[in-house]
Amino acid sequence: MFRPTPLALAIALATSGIALTTQAQQTEQLGTVTVTGTAATKTETPFNETPQATSVIENEEWEERGAETVQRAADYTPGVFTNQIGASNRYDYIVMRGFSDGSINNTFLDGLKLMGDAGSFSSMVIDPYFLESVEVVKGPTSVLYGRASPGGLVSMTSKRPEFEDSGEIRIGAGNNDQRSAAFDLTGPLDEERRVAYRLAGLARSADTQFGPVEEERYALAPSITWDATDDTSLTLYAYLQKDPEGGYHSGLPYEGTIEDHAGRRLSNTFFEGEEDFENFEREQRMFGYALEHRFNDALTFRQHARYLNADVTMDQVYAYGWASDTDLIRYYSGGQEDLEAWTVDNQLQAELKTGAVEHTLLFGADYQQRENDVLWDYGTIDTLDVTDPQYGSDVSIYQTDDHQRDLSQTGVYVQDQMVVGNWHMVLGLRNDWVDIENTDNSLGTSSELDDTQLSGRAGLLYAFDNGVSPYVSYSTSFSPNTYTDENGDLLAPTEGKQVETGLKFQPDGTRNRYSIALFHISQENVATKDPNESFYRAVGEIESQGIELEAHTQLTDNLRLQAGYSYTDVTYAKTEDDTEGNTANQVPRHQANVWANYAFDHGALAGLDAGLGVRYHADIYADEENTEKVPDYTLVDATLGYDLSHVGLEDVSARLNIGNLLDKEYVASCYDLNYCYFGAERSVKATVSYAF
Repeated sequence: MFRPTPLALAIALATSGIALTTQAQQTEQLGTVTVTGTAATKTETPFNETPQATSVIENEEWEERGAETVQRAADYTPGVFTNQIGASNRYDYIVMRGFSDGSINNTFLDGLKLMGDAGSFSSMVIDPYFLESVEVVKGPTSVLYGRASPGGLVSMTSKRPEFEDSGEIRIGAGNNDQRSAAFDLTGPLDEERRVAYRLAGLARSADTQFGPVEEERYALAPSITWDATDDTSLTLYAYLQKDPEGGYHSGLPYEGTIEDHAGRRLSNTFFEGEEDFENFEREQRMFGYALEHRFNDALTFRQHARYLNADVTMDQVYAYGWASDTDLIRYYSGGQEDLEAWTVDNQLQAELKTGAVEHTLLFGADYQQRENDVLWDYGTIDTLDVTDPQYGSDVSIYQTDDHQRDLSQTGVYVQDQMVVGNWHMVLGLRNDWVDIENTDNSLGTSSELDDTQLSGRAGLLYAFDNGVSPYVSYSTSFSPNTYTDENGDLLAPTEGKQVETGLKFQPDGTRNRYSIALFHISQENVATKDPNESFYRAVGEIESQGIELEAHTQLTDNLRLQAGYSYTDVTYAKTEDDTEGNTANQVPRHQANVWANYAFDHGALAGLDAGLGVRYHADIYADEENTEKVPDYTLVDATLGYDLSHVGLEDVSARLNIGNLLDKEYVASCYDLNYCYFGAERSVKATVSYAF
């Protein structure tokens, strides 16, 4: 059951939005401004004609806030939790609508799944400097993409070649020895402007708040677009990224971080590992193309394909509870992985009309394949006295596992977007064939899954002429399990079902947008285990329900505001242990955020803009048993930007970003009572950019 406070906020947001559009229509009639997205439908569909909750984050927004990862870019998106592992930047942990399982395996780049391996260390990330936008689609999306989390997906769009010359050079520096340099060049290669290129690159490094642990990245993204004819275009691209240092990725016990242990607490800079065994190196190489051919005004063919190769090496010493009042128990894990993946998506889009009904038909067939060779080591190491840490212990390996993890997915889908007057309906259906085989070369055993899944979606929306669009939708999803049954076979995939209703509003002639969404998701076939058994059964069920509110508005010519609130209630509806009926941990029940930016355009402050943001997270359980909670926390971010052309430096700008302005020490979330994750300390960074 939903609480009255979120509903009251929803009504207030809708009322304020309608009042704003009434005032705008009275003062000035503006031309039509369309805000579109593609991830929810794989077609260009206006925001207020899409019967599903979506949030679009533009490049300018996250650069203004100084975000250097995709998860940080999504910090101000309602219904999304980006602090699952606190200060860690190794992966993009993006929890949507409370589904933390698979939070690093729900990202897509240019319409194709980032083919990492969520059951290993090989999950891929894309640096946001190379992206044009990020679209968050909330709720099941399997009807167009196949296996996916029921909470939704994150769709990233790359920067692509442009047919006008432009470029940028940027340098940055900050606390914790932050250093960065980047460039972005684009333009035509021929006089006829049929061929254009883009070349972007980045180098970045920093210390972290955790002892000797560092972050380091080098990336290069070349691309070329050829408009062979007025109806045919081909884009070839590559993305090359090397992370010699992957940063911190560990947690510490609840007692000692949130509560006292033997009368003391650990600081948010405490390092429990070993410098000689603190290593994470990832190299990822992607090559792909995007082909589009328009046969006529009504029929278009698109093909997207990508190859990925990645190598990951990891060593880590981590804590696992207390051995005494002063000593932490520690273990070692390490791995070497070699991953190859291919993915291709073919689409045929047709525009036609039958009587009074206008159709946008989409027929598609896609294929994904992944092979990952995995070698993992496990070991023990001496305990660590937190009152007088003495580092330099050696590791004793007690187990080595050699695995091969293979996956293939073939899917065919059809979607019909229908318009009759102001009515908009979308119907979709998809069938997938999924084959998974995980082989343990050490034991000579394997676990397999050969499954067929049917996914669907139906949505109905009415677009009023004043920009208000109420909608209702039903959608399904599936996602493979990683656990095995008593016979050693992989469990059947989880299956999700969602009912969503909401309202979207875009005042005519503006890019302002407001949305309210209420949803209920049930996920079945969740792996659960009887405490007296060593294997799992696919009999569990999780239910997620909630409400999300979002507003993007230009209040005045100078003041821009973004605000959001989400209430998410996730429960273990059915399990085989004593957690049945409990609330899922690592899920804030309440999240609220607001970001405001004011641009000065006259007087002594002309050229200056100032931004301030507040993020609030509350009611987070620390364990599945619901015995403890993470204290609520509020974070403040700030920015100052200045256009230096006002002092004679043409095309030069500077920006100062401060994350966690008040330097709040807090725990972001807990996986369980042994692993609680400190949030990021205050970060201060200045950048200077030259655009030409």
